[in-house]
Amino acid sequence: MNDYKEKNNMGDAQDDSQTDLQKCEQARDENLNGWKRAKADLINYQKDEVKRLEEMAKFSNWDLIRELVAVLDSFAAMEASGNNDGGDASDLKGLLMIGRQLEDVLKKRGLERIKAEVGQQLDTSLHEAVEEMAANGPPGSIVEEVGRGYVFNGRVVRPARVKINK
Repeated sequence: MNDYKEKNNMGDAQDDSQTDLQKCEQARDENLNGWKRAKADLINYQKDEVKRLEEMAKFSNWDLIRELVAVLDSFAAMEASGNNDGGDASDLKGLLMIGRQLEDVLKKRGLERIKAEVGQQLDTSLHEAVEEMAANGPPGSIVEEVGRGYVFNGRVVRPARVKINK
């Protein structure tokens, strides 16, 4: 009878060790899956962070661009007024060349002028209507550009100010 008890106890010990092994394997699998999820989360975070930093670098000069647009306006006003002040024509020509050079530099950095051509339909995402007037053409079409508009890397810095047809 003692032999039977010993064998029975051994069977119970084997069952207990089998159960313990299963519990350890289950804990291992849970830990491994948790680690895999954490690793995937980290990889996704790193990708998102790279995108965020690229976006931040792309628009890091936003304030500078906004201020330089005002300088471009001064050159545009000078070009529009021509040589009415009696100054030297070569001085005006030199200033206009500097203005074009500045435009080229800013264009390389991502600044583009918004097209506002006569007859073109008003696009409220790119144009700002400052006045309505009666003119030939369809209603809502651009009659005259009053102020230049600019886009920097796809984002509107300032909309083009235009007069539109009633």
